[in-house]
Parts: sequence; C-alpha cells; structure tokens
Amino acid sequence: MHIVPSEKSMEGAPRARNSVRPSMFPTGYLLPFLLTTLIFFFWGMSNNLTDILVQQFRKSFLLSLLQAQLVQTSVFLAYGTMAIPSALLMKRFGYKTGLMVGLIVFGVGTLLFWPAAVVGLYTPFLCALFVVGSGSSILETAANPLVAQFGDPATSEQRLNFAQAFNPPGTITGVLIGTWFIFSGIEKNPAQVASMQAQGTYAAYLHNEILRVVPTYVGLGFAVLILAAVIWRTRFPSSLDTITTQRDDGNASSQKQRGTYGRLLRNPHLMFAVVAQFFYVGAQVSTWSTLIPYMRAYTTANERTAGYFLTATLAALAVGRIVSTPLMRYISPSLMMGCYAIINVLLLSVGISRPGMVGAYAILATSFFMSMMYPTIFALGVKDLGDDTKMGGSLIVMAIVGGAIFPPAMGWITRLSGSIALGYMLPAAGYVVVAMYSFMGPRISRRAVVHAPAIL
Repeated sequence: MHIVPSEKSMEGAPRARNSVRPSMFPTGYLLPFLLTTLIFFFWGMSNNLTDILVQQFRKSFLLSLLQAQLVQTSVFLAYGTMAIPSALLMKRFGYKTGLMVGLIVFGVGTLLFWPAAVVGLYTPFLCALFVVGSGSSILETAANPLVAQFGDPATSEQRLNFAQAFNPPGTITGVLIGTWFIFSGIEKNPAQVASMQAQGTYAAYLHNEILRVVPTYVGLGFAVLILAAVIWRTRFPSSLDTITTQRDDGNASSQKQRGTYGRLLRNPHLMFAVVAQFFYVGAQVSTWSTLIPYMRAYTTANERTAGYFLTATLAALAVGRIVSTPLMRYISPSLMMGCYAIINVLLLSVGISRPGMVGAYAILATSFFMSMMYPTIFALGVKDLGDDTKMGGSLIVMAIVGGAIFPPAMGWITRLSGSIALGYMLPAAGYVVVAMYSFMGPRISRRAVVHAPAIL
C-alpha cells in the first residue's frame, strides 16, 4: 500500500485537476484557515516581547547579559520538550484540539506574569515563560503542518509563507507595545543609583520596573483565550486528520494518520531539515535578542531608541515575506533561501567587523533575508510525508530549541571575549548550515524517495 494524494484537499472541497497554477487558499474553509493564520500574529507578539524582556530584566534584576538571555532559554527550551507530546496529542485528537490546547496553555503562561511580578523574583518569570513557550510549541506543532496541508500540496510553501506573513506584524506590534509600555524610558546613571540606594528608594524603583510587564502580558493572555473560544465554535475540516490511501485493488480508502518516529529518523531529508531549523532559529533569536545590548554598547542610542531599531528589523522581516512569497512562483524556494543565507553571512560579517551604526544597519538588513527561511524549511521538510506529517512536523518544531541555546552561548562568547560584536559569529555559522541545506537538500530528497523503506 502506498500513499497517494487525496482526491479532495479537504472535506467537501474538490481540488482542481490539471491546473497550471493551483490556488494557494483552501476552498470552503476560509474562516478556519484565517483563524489559524491569526495565531501566527499572536505568537509573533509573544516571541519578540522576549527581546524586550531581556533588556528589562537585565535592568530590573541587575543581571549580566548571559543571565538575562535565560529569558530566551526558558521559552525555547519548551519547544524541545513539548513538540513530541504535542504531536501525540494531535495524532489522537486532531489539529483543532491542538490549537485550542496550545492557546489555553499560552494564555495561562502570560497570566502567570501577574503573580511573578508581585513576588518580584526572576525565577517565577522564567517559569511563566516556560509555560508560554509550551503553549507556543503546541501551536507551532499544530498550525504549521495544518496550514501546509490546508490546500493543494503544490502550493504548500507559498501557503505557509503567507500564513507566516502574519507573524511579522505580530512581532512589530509586540516590540512596539514593549517599547511603549514596558520600557519606562528612565535610565539612572551611577550617581543617581548611588543616591537612591543611600535614600533606600532604589529597590522600590526596580520593583516598579518589574511591574511594568504585567499589563502587556495579562492583556495578551485574555486575547488568546478569547481566540481559543472562537476556534472552539468554528468547524474545521476533519479530512485533514485522515489520509487517503490506494489499496491493491485500486480503490481509495481513508484511515487515521499513523506516524512512527523510527521511520522518520531514517528519512535523511527530514533530518537535514531538523538540523537546518535548529541553526536557523538559533541564529534568528540570538540576532534579535542581542541587538539592543549591541546598540547600547556601540552607539549612543538609549533603550527606547534601540527598541524602535529592533522594530525596524521586524518591519524588514515583514517586507521580506511580502516580497519573497510571490517570487516563489518563479524561483525555486530552496535556491532563494540558499542565496539569502549567504547574504546574511556577509551582513553579519559587517556587524562583527564594524561595530556601531554601520554594523547595526547590517544586522537590521539580515531580517529581510531571514524572512522566508523558517516556513520554507518547515514546508520542504514535511513535504510528501503523508500520514507522518504531524510527527515529522513535531521534530522540526522541536528543533526550535536552538533558540534556547544560541542566546546564552552568545552571552558566554561576550563574557570570554569582552565583545558583544564577536558573539555574532554564532548566528553567522547558523546561516552557513541553512545554505548547505538549501543547496544540498533537493538532492538528498530525491535519494530519500528512491531508498525510503516501505510503509507498512
């Protein structure tokens, strides 16, 4: 028995045959598709609010850069622990349940910021961020393969890049909200700090800075819980939780998806995608989370000005998605991604060798070229996995744990070298791996089809 494409892209929605340019959007289920893409907006807000938290907690808790980068570690470590349980959850109950559970866990994590701020300790915040990351992991494990399968397989890369285009507006919104409502704009010089310590008011000032994170995160928590309620009331296509197979007698039959990790671990193209995603996410997260400390060290920008600069990098990401997605109709996504990765290596080399505004602008420009990497690696990695899509997607989501490792590793490099700029060698190396996947992946994919073990 071998997997063949379904005659219908989803229940009740016939797929056009022999179409030169199949539609990127699903037919008959536009509302659930749009609700799923809205999720990309909300987790974009959360993921880049952490870049604001790195600087805010560094000030509020008097942390080193290495200690402050544990904010990123707490969030992205959850991806490494929750992706596989998330896939098993969806294998049993389907994509819709995965979306609802992810939103609820995400919302609970953001609401935990309130008691953490009242306690006024760093560790409760890290625990709350781990819960937020767990919710994000469940959402990514559900939403990415769902969007990829939500229509014609020939347009899966375009569709996922379209959905991921909702992520940059979320990231921009998150950074702007953080800049306006979390950053107070008050930065004490050493003489002022000494005076406040002598008067016994400095601890109260720091605690007030901690409390500034509460309204933003509590508001975000209520918003995602409302979205979970809306999704609960919306009908999703059940056909996305089944596959159509071709029996030996030529008749089609449906069955529940059955994926085994043993088979997936023997798929070299998928495993290369997992490695590439690990290095890409590590490069992306560490690039952004270190940008504000980079500007504070090498330019005259204050924290709010640096926050606006970070917003500009996210705008560059959004523009990159808008420009790159339609180009995929004419240029191979893997070829485009490889060229983008090489350009980013060169730009980060400028950021390392020319610390200051020139380097900051070069780092900003990398966001344009990283724009299509995550969704393209994901879509290429799960392409043609059939009933293994959920499980294969969970392995790629698990690779997001790279975002937990790279930022503190950059902090460690900074501590050893005394240079924040030299830390950017790490994301540059990440883009080298992405380039290797882009240029070598298609050949590995063809060999994998020829030598793949039979599906029993």
